[in-house]
Amino acid sequence: MLRQVLRRVRAWMNRPVFLAFFLQLSVLALQCVFWRLFVRWPHEWRLTWTVVLVVQSVLTALLSWWCEMDIWWWGIQALLPFAVVWALHLPPIWFAVGFVVLVLVYGHTFRTQVPYYPSDRAMWLQLVEWLTQHIDAGQSCRVIDIGSGLGGMVLHLAAKFPACEIVGVELSPLPWLWSYLRAKGSHSSGRLLRGDYQRMDFADYDVVVAYLSPAAMPSLWAKVKREMRTGSVLFSYEFEIPGQPASEIFHMQSMRESLYAWYI
Repeated sequence: MLRQVLRRVRAWMNRPVFLAFFLQLSVLALQCVFWRLFVRWPHEWRLTWTVVLVVQSVLTALLSWWCEMDIWWWGIQALLPFAVVWALHLPPIWFAVGFVVLVLVYGHTFRTQVPYYPSDRAMWLQLVEWLTQHIDAGQSCRVIDIGSGLGGMVLHLAAKFPACEIVGVELSPLPWLWSYLRAKGSHSSGRLLRGDYQRMDFADYDVVVAYLSPAAMPSLWAKVKREMRTGSVLFSYEFEIPGQPASEIFHMQSMRESLYAWYI
């Protein structure tokens, strides 16, 4: 029984949202113990809520770094204590609005472990350069951006390669709706679909572009090996596939991270 409980706890801790919550609670508990002891000591320094919030913010951010959480979690952990206090002064209606917006944008992150984060425009330019070198003028090809977000890259590639079929797929409703309306408003040939890329067949595409998260890369590679045809290409911005060296790595001074390519 105890082993089963420990296994479940370990599984929960492998999910960033549970680990982040655990770190916040742990630091808060440590602060409660420390300040209860501290107030008994003779001192002239006055404890304030500002001090408590700063300590909570700094320690949780440092622990997130020590636990090797993704970099965006460091910022989330640092800002969360201040956000909670600030939210206590808001009218109740804003909690409902904020909750709905967060669900529409990040609701699937709990399951997919892929948060919304916009790609670097410099990465789009690198893809344009690669496609220009490998695709003859007027030649047709099929490109899919999995996790297309607000659709910027899909619209950009569709404008540069009108003979190609450029598709984006996004699971979160609000980013997808915004990208869909952008495509309609600009009369782009790019197609923005709402759905889960895991349910799509990669055999239909020549180029697959991903900007996901480290947690999603092993399952992505398993899908690539099952479905992608010989001669097709997988691109991943920032995140590598564990145990699978990239065929080519692109570095641009204007890119925040590297772009990795695997030639199938």
